[in-house]
Amino acid sequence: MHLATLASGSSGNAILIGDGEENLLVDCGISAQRALHSLALLNLPAGHIRGIVVTHEHIDHIRGVGALARKLKVPIFATAGLWEELSKKLGKIAPEQKVVVTETFACAGLQVKIFATSHDSRESYGLRIARWADAGSPVIGIATDSGTITEEMHRHLAGCDAYIVEANHDQERLWQGSYPWYLKKRIASEVGHLENSQLAEGLIQWIGENTQRVVLAHLSEENNTPELALATVHRILRDSRVARLNPGLRLRVAPRHAPHELIFLRENKQ
Repeated sequence: MHLATLASGSSGNAILIGDGEENLLVDCGISAQRALHSLALLNLPAGHIRGIVVTHEHIDHIRGVGALARKLKVPIFATAGLWEELSKKLGKIAPEQKVVVTETFACAGLQVKIFATSHDSRESYGLRIARWADAGSPVIGIATDSGTITEEMHRHLAGCDAYIVEANHDQERLWQGSYPWYLKKRIASEVGHLENSQLAEGLIQWIGENTQRVVLAHLSEENNTPELALATVHRILRDSRVARLNPGLRLRVAPRHAPHELIFLRENKQ
Protein backbone atom coordinates (compact mmCIF):
# COMPACT_ATOMS: atom_id res chain seq x y z
CA MET A 1 0.00 0.00 0.00
CA HIS A 2 1.05 3.59 -0.54
CA LEU A 3 0.01 7.03 0.59
CA ALA A 4 0.74 10.67 -0.13
CA THR A 5 -0.68 14.11 0.54
CA LEU A 6 -1.38 16.24 -2.52
CA ALA A 7 -1.85 19.40 -0.44
CA SER A 8 -2.21 20.13 3.26
CA GLY A 9 -3.39 23.16 5.22
CA SER A 10 -6.23 25.65 5.42
CA SER A 11 -5.69 26.57 1.75
CA GLY A 12 -6.53 23.03 0.66
CA ASN A 13 -6.26 19.37 1.65
CA ALA A 14 -6.14 16.18 -0.38
CA ILE A 15 -4.77 12.74 0.50
CA LEU A 16 -4.15 9.77 -1.75
CA ILE A 17 -4.28 6.17 -0.51
CA GLY A 18 -3.66 3.30 -2.90
CA ASP A 19 -2.78 -0.28 -3.51
CA GLY A 20 -1.22 -1.31 -6.78
CA GLU A 21 -2.87 0.64 -9.60
CA GLU A 22 -6.01 1.61 -7.69
CA ASN A 23 -6.26 4.75 -5.61
CA LEU A 24 -8.75 6.54 -3.38
CA LEU A 25 -8.72 10.28 -2.73
CA VAL A 26 -9.55 11.51 0.74
CA ASP A 27 -11.00 14.99 0.18
CA CYS A 28 -10.05 17.35 -2.61
CA GLY A 29 -9.82 20.88 -1.24
CA ILE A 30 -7.74 22.06 -4.17
CA SER A 31 -8.86 22.68 -7.74
CA ALA A 32 -9.36 19.68 -9.99
CA GLN A 33 -6.62 21.02 -12.27
CA ARG A 34 -4.17 21.24 -9.41
CA ALA A 35 -5.10 17.76 -8.19
CA LEU A 36 -4.47 16.31 -11.66
CA HIS A 37 -1.13 18.15 -11.85
CA SER A 38 -0.13 16.71 -8.46
CA LEU A 39 -1.02 13.20 -9.61
CA ALA A 40 1.14 13.71 -12.70
CA LEU A 41 4.07 14.80 -10.51
CA LEU A 42 3.71 11.50 -8.64
CA ASN A 43 3.53 9.59 -11.95
CA LEU A 44 0.04 8.37 -11.10
CA PRO A 45 -2.50 8.25 -13.97
CA ALA A 46 -5.69 10.09 -13.13
CA GLY A 47 -7.61 7.10 -14.46
CA HIS A 48 -6.38 5.06 -11.50
CA ILE A 49 -8.49 7.14 -9.10
CA ARG A 50 -11.52 5.03 -8.19
CA GLY A 51 -13.38 7.43 -5.90
CA ILE A 52 -13.31 10.38 -3.49
CA VAL A 53 -14.33 10.21 0.16
CA VAL A 54 -15.30 13.44 1.93
CA THR A 55 -14.44 13.87 5.62
CA HIS A 56 -16.47 17.08 6.11
CA GLU A 57 -17.93 19.95 4.13
CA HIS A 58 -15.46 22.81 4.72
CA ILE A 59 -14.18 24.37 1.51
CA ASP A 60 -10.54 23.46 2.15
CA HIS A 61 -11.65 19.81 1.86
CA ILE A 62 -14.20 19.94 -0.96
CA ARG A 63 -13.15 22.76 -3.34
CA GLY A 64 -12.35 20.42 -6.24
CA VAL A 65 -14.46 17.38 -5.37
CA GLY A 66 -17.34 18.05 -7.75
CA ALA A 67 -15.24 19.04 -10.76
CA LEU A 68 -12.80 16.16 -10.31
CA ALA A 69 -15.55 13.58 -9.83
CA ARG A 70 -17.30 14.81 -12.98
CA LYS A 71 -14.08 14.73 -15.01
CA LEU A 72 -13.01 11.26 -13.84
CA LYS A 73 -16.57 9.89 -13.58
CA VAL A 74 -15.90 8.42 -10.15
CA PRO A 75 -18.16 8.07 -7.11
CA ILE A 76 -18.16 10.40 -4.12
CA PHE A 77 -18.51 8.76 -0.71
CA ALA A 78 -20.09 10.73 2.15
CA THR A 79 -22.55 10.25 4.98
CA ALA A 80 -26.22 11.19 4.60
CA GLY A 81 -25.71 14.27 6.76
CA LEU A 82 -22.77 15.43 4.68
CA TRP A 83 -24.68 14.87 1.44
CA GLU A 84 -27.27 17.38 2.65
CA GLU A 85 -24.47 19.94 2.73
CA LEU A 86 -22.53 18.75 -0.32
CA SER A 87 -25.53 18.72 -2.65
CA LYS A 88 -25.56 22.54 -2.37
CA LYS A 89 -21.84 22.95 -2.96
CA LEU A 90 -20.51 20.44 -5.49
CA GLY A 91 -22.52 21.36 -8.58
CA LYS A 92 -24.31 18.77 -10.67
CA ILE A 93 -23.41 15.22 -9.67
CA ALA A 94 -24.90 12.19 -11.41
CA PRO A 95 -27.11 10.10 -9.09
CA GLU A 96 -24.90 7.05 -9.49
CA GLN A 97 -21.91 9.05 -8.27
CA LYS A 98 -23.59 9.92 -4.95
CA VAL A 99 -22.76 7.13 -2.53
CA VAL A 100 -24.10 7.32 1.02
CA VAL A 101 -21.88 5.59 3.58
CA THR A 102 -22.46 4.74 7.21
CA GLU A 103 -19.59 2.98 8.97
CA THR A 104 -17.63 0.90 6.46
CA PHE A 105 -17.36 0.89 2.67
CA ALA A 106 -15.10 -0.46 -0.06
CA CYS A 107 -13.32 1.38 -2.85
CA ALA A 108 -10.11 0.77 -4.85
CA GLY A 109 -9.69 -2.61 -3.19
CA LEU A 110 -9.61 -0.91 0.20
CA GLN A 111 -11.81 -1.19 3.26
CA VAL A 112 -12.57 2.22 4.74
CA LYS A 113 -13.97 2.67 8.24
CA ILE A 114 -15.16 6.11 9.30
CA PHE A 115 -15.20 7.45 12.85
CA ALA A 116 -16.27 10.76 14.33
CA THR A 117 -13.88 13.61 15.06
CA SER A 118 -14.72 16.84 16.90
CA HIS A 119 -14.92 19.77 14.48
CA ASP A 120 -17.26 22.70 13.85
CA SER A 121 -18.90 21.21 10.78
CA ARG A 122 -22.14 19.39 10.06
CA GLU A 123 -20.31 16.09 10.53
CA SER A 124 -16.59 15.33 10.50
CA TYR A 125 -14.77 12.03 10.25
CA GLY A 126 -11.43 10.33 10.44
CA LEU A 127 -10.64 7.16 8.51
CA ARG A 128 -9.05 3.79 9.15
CA ILE A 129 -8.04 2.21 5.84
CA ALA A 130 -6.67 -1.24 5.01
CA ARG A 131 -6.74 -3.63 2.08
CA TRP A 132 -10.11 -5.34 1.79
CA ALA A 133 -10.32 -8.77 3.50
CA ASP A 134 -6.57 -9.02 4.13
CA ALA A 135 -5.52 -9.50 7.75
CA GLY A 136 -1.89 -8.82 6.85
CA SER A 137 -2.58 -5.48 5.20
CA PRO A 138 -0.93 -2.33 6.52
CA VAL A 139 -3.43 -0.02 8.21
CA ILE A 140 -3.50 3.73 7.63
CA GLY A 141 -5.12 6.11 10.11
CA ILE A 142 -6.24 9.60 9.03
CA ALA A 143 -7.56 12.39 11.24
CA THR A 144 -6.96 15.97 10.09
CA ASP A 145 -9.66 18.14 11.69
CA SER A 146 -10.52 17.79 15.37
CA GLY A 147 -10.35 20.15 18.32
CA THR A 148 -9.83 17.35 20.81
CA ILE A 149 -8.85 13.69 20.76
CA THR A 150 -12.06 11.72 21.05
CA GLU A 151 -12.66 8.21 22.34
CA GLU A 152 -13.55 7.24 18.78
CA MET A 153 -10.13 8.43 17.65
CA HIS A 154 -8.41 6.42 20.38
CA ARG A 155 -10.37 3.32 19.41
CA HIS A 156 -9.77 3.50 15.67
CA LEU A 157 -6.27 4.96 15.49
CA ALA A 158 -4.54 2.58 17.89
CA GLY A 159 -1.94 0.36 16.27
CA CYS A 160 -1.91 1.74 12.72
CA ASP A 161 1.09 1.20 10.44
CA ALA A 162 0.98 4.80 9.22
CA TYR A 163 -0.73 8.03 10.23
CA ILE A 164 -1.69 11.24 8.51
CA VAL A 165 -2.76 13.36 11.45
CA GLU A 166 -3.28 16.99 12.33
CA ALA A 167 -0.65 19.10 14.08
CA ASN A 168 -2.35 22.39 13.32
CA HIS A 169 -0.84 24.97 15.64
CA ASP A 170 1.48 25.84 18.48
CA GLN A 171 -0.52 27.15 21.41
CA GLU A 172 1.79 30.06 22.23
CA ARG A 173 2.04 31.19 18.60
CA LEU A 174 -1.75 31.04 18.25
CA TRP A 175 -2.49 33.21 21.30
CA GLN A 176 0.28 35.70 20.51
CA GLY A 177 -0.46 35.84 16.79
CA SER A 178 -2.47 38.29 14.71
CA TYR A 179 -5.68 36.31 14.30
CA PRO A 180 -8.81 38.00 15.68
CA TRP A 181 -9.88 36.84 19.14
CA TYR A 182 -12.98 34.95 17.93
CA LEU A 183 -10.87 32.93 15.48
CA LYS A 184 -8.23 32.11 18.11
CA LYS A 185 -10.98 30.83 20.42
CA ARG A 186 -12.51 28.77 17.62
CA ILE A 187 -9.19 27.13 16.68
CA ALA A 188 -8.31 26.34 20.31
CA SER A 189 -11.79 25.02 21.14
CA GLU A 190 -12.88 21.38 21.30
CA VAL A 191 -14.38 21.76 17.82
CA GLY A 192 -11.35 23.50 16.34
CA HIS A 193 -7.94 22.02 15.54
CA LEU A 194 -5.32 19.96 17.37
CA GLU A 195 -2.28 21.67 18.85
CA ASN A 196 1.15 20.07 18.34
CA SER A 197 1.45 18.70 21.87
CA GLN A 198 -2.15 17.45 21.88
CA LEU A 199 -1.41 15.34 18.85
CA ALA A 200 1.83 14.05 20.35
CA GLU A 201 -0.02 12.89 23.47
CA GLY A 202 -2.44 11.01 21.25
CA LEU A 203 0.37 9.43 19.26
CA ILE A 204 1.91 8.12 22.47
CA GLN A 205 -1.19 6.01 22.96
CA TRP A 206 -1.69 5.00 19.33
CA ILE A 207 1.76 4.12 18.02
CA GLY A 208 2.76 0.46 18.11
CA GLU A 209 5.95 -1.36 17.28
CA ASN A 210 4.53 -1.95 13.79
CA THR A 211 4.07 1.78 13.07
CA GLN A 212 6.27 2.84 10.17
CA ARG A 213 5.38 6.45 9.36
CA VAL A 214 3.71 9.52 10.84
CA VAL A 215 2.88 12.45 8.56
CA LEU A 216 1.98 15.69 10.35
CA ALA A 217 -0.73 17.45 8.37
CA HIS A 218 -2.95 20.54 8.23
CA LEU A 219 -0.28 22.84 9.74
CA SER A 220 -1.31 26.46 10.16
CA GLU A 221 0.73 28.80 7.97
CA GLU A 222 0.81 31.52 10.65
CA ASN A 223 0.50 29.63 13.95
CA ASN A 224 2.96 26.82 13.30
CA THR A 225 6.03 25.87 11.31
CA PRO A 226 7.18 22.46 10.07
CA GLU A 227 10.28 22.75 12.26
CA LEU A 228 8.28 23.60 15.37
CA ALA A 229 5.72 20.86 14.82
CA LEU A 230 8.41 18.23 14.29
CA ALA A 231 10.46 19.43 17.27
CA THR A 232 7.47 19.38 19.62
CA VAL A 233 6.24 15.97 18.58
CA HIS A 234 9.78 14.52 18.58
CA ARG A 235 10.43 15.85 22.08
CA ILE A 236 7.27 14.40 23.57
CA LEU A 237 7.65 11.03 21.83
CA ARG A 238 11.33 10.85 22.79
CA ASP A 239 10.42 10.98 26.47
CA SER A 240 7.68 8.34 26.15
CA ARG A 241 7.32 4.60 25.66
CA VAL A 242 7.37 5.21 21.89
CA ALA A 243 11.13 5.82 21.90
CA ARG A 244 11.69 2.38 23.38
CA LEU A 245 8.95 0.62 21.46
CA ASN A 246 9.69 2.04 18.02
CA PRO A 247 13.11 3.74 17.84
CA GLY A 248 13.12 3.72 14.02
CA LEU A 249 9.84 5.59 13.59
CA ARG A 250 9.92 8.21 10.83
CA LEU A 251 8.08 11.53 11.13
CA ARG A 252 7.47 13.91 8.25
CA VAL A 253 5.47 17.08 7.60
CA ALA A 254 3.02 17.22 4.71
CA PRO A 255 3.97 20.04 2.29
CA ARG A 256 1.39 22.81 2.12
CA HIS A 257 1.33 23.53 -1.61
CA ALA A 258 2.97 20.49 -3.20
CA PRO A 259 2.48 16.72 -3.13
CA HIS A 260 4.43 14.61 -0.67
CA GLU A 261 6.35 11.82 -2.35
CA LEU A 262 4.67 8.43 -2.31
CA ILE A 263 5.25 6.51 0.91
CA PHE A 264 5.23 2.73 0.48
CA LEU A 265 4.37 0.62 3.50
CA ARG A 266 5.83 -2.76 4.36
CA GLU A 267 3.42 -5.67 4.53
CA ASN A 268 2.68 -7.11 7.95
CA LYS A 269 4.01 -10.56 8.70
CA GLN A 270 1.46 -13.32 9.18
